[in-house]
Amino acid sequence: MSWDTIARLRALVADETGTLRREAPFRVALIYPSPYHVAMSSLGYQAMYRELNATDGVACDRAMLPEDDGPLLTLERERPVGEYPLLAFSVAYELELPGVLTCLQRAGVPLLREERGEGAPLVVAGGPLTFSNPVPLAPFCDAIVMGEGEELGPEVVRRAQAAGGKDALLGDLAALPGVYVPAIHGDAPPPIAQVADDRLPAGSQVLTPHTELASMFLVEAARGCSRGCTYCVMRRSTNHGMRAAPPERILGAIPAAARRVGLVGAAVTDHPRIAEIVRAIVDGGREIGISSLRADRLTDELVGLLRRGGYRTLTVASDGASERVRALIERKTYERHLLRAAELAKRHGLGVLKIYMMVGVPGEEDADIDELIRFTAALADIHGRVALGVAPFVAKRQTPLDGTPFAGIPVVEARLERLRRGLAGRAELRPTSARWAWVEYMLAQGDARAGLAALDAWRAGGSFAAWKRAFSARGATPTGPRARVPTTAELLTIKRRSVSGAPHRGADAPVTS
Repeated sequence: MSWDTIARLRALVADETGTLRREAPFRVALIYPSPYHVAMSSLGYQAMYRELNATDGVACDRAMLPEDDGPLLTLERERPVGEYPLLAFSVAYELELPGVLTCLQRAGVPLLREERGEGAPLVVAGGPLTFSNPVPLAPFCDAIVMGEGEELGPEVVRRAQAAGGKDALLGDLAALPGVYVPAIHGDAPPPIAQVADDRLPAGSQVLTPHTELASMFLVEAARGCSRGCTYCVMRRSTNHGMRAAPPERILGAIPAAARRVGLVGAAVTDHPRIAEIVRAIVDGGREIGISSLRADRLTDELVGLLRRGGYRTLTVASDGASERVRALIERKTYERHLLRAAELAKRHGLGVLKIYMMVGVPGEEDADIDELIRFTAALADIHGRVALGVAPFVAKRQTPLDGTPFAGIPVVEARLERLRRGLAGRAELRPTSARWAWVEYMLAQGDARAGLAALDAWRAGGSFAAWKRAFSARGATPTGPRARVPTTAELLTIKRRSVSGAPHRGADAPVTS
């Protein structure tokens, strides 16, 4: 056991408030496959920590992806994770899969579920990834909780407590709606689960300065989204629409000692009483943060409140490079909304206007990138300092664009270079890697073979070349409903089906009434 590791964990815990220390006959290790500062910025991870510690007969201790070469120990008990009977992973997105493998290795647990004997820990996963495609996790997990886990997670643990054997337990879990047992379900996960609205909002359990959102209390303003963007996992057909928490419940969840408050959700500014909520927080002398600002929902009052609450950068998303592309993907953000955002940012003294953008979107052409360049210059003329955060489009399961091919690394890199040249001296470009977006795409659209390829790539050092070789060797190919980029006509068909609420069955499916 590494004393340096223990000293580091103790220093982290010493700076926390809200740490739970519980004694119970059954212990769970709740693991986040990214480092501490990322894990403790996750509201879902914190919510599960509280829920599991509130379960009769259960104590839940945390562990995160190690930042050193030491063993994987829990924060609360400083015990090796491999000693726990149940390991529960919270996985946010595809590129955290190597972190899952590292954590299992550091815990001394066989990586493949098929290699674990009767006495090995039960390995369970949940988290945001389960809203789209958890199948690449299947080779490594005994069970996966699909969707919202506040009710299902504790139920899985209760059944694990009472289980007489692993085979019987897995059969029992497979019968639970919303629990995916790969040994029984194969590559076909069940539908995602949804908790009752009276469980909302979730809020932070632990405050710490050592996070991306230092000492900020996080609380949901709303869960889900009522919009229909065809690329988004959080769209209305996936999560049954936006469920807004009453302001009284949101404000009542905030501890009196919290000086910084973050409102969390896929569409926070769509809350019908958002200005009232933000005003109450700011008038209370607190700083404010919001996870998602919609340009079409910004008002002079709201931006003024954000500035009073400590905002220095106004961040919105447009996602499509042009008005035409945004129409194709049902992103109802128009140029007038972004121009208004620039005006409001300037009026209220916000130093930077940042806009999130995607490239490589289905139907996109070089002309759309040229339009983005011209329009960004217009925004810079208004505000002065504009930054574009640009990510390659990655098609996700459970969306109308499921199965749409990746645009291609050369195409994405060429469009990023076109943007870079066109924006030189006018706006800052902050792109993410086309290569790693392709890896994310292969996992997002893959099956269990993609998970096994991730294992091979991880063992080979995790370079991009290792990922390419591993996908090829395993025969891991995208398994979504389409094998080519949809035409504009097909995209319009997808859009009509999205608006009508009809179930999506692929771009070649006929429109039905």
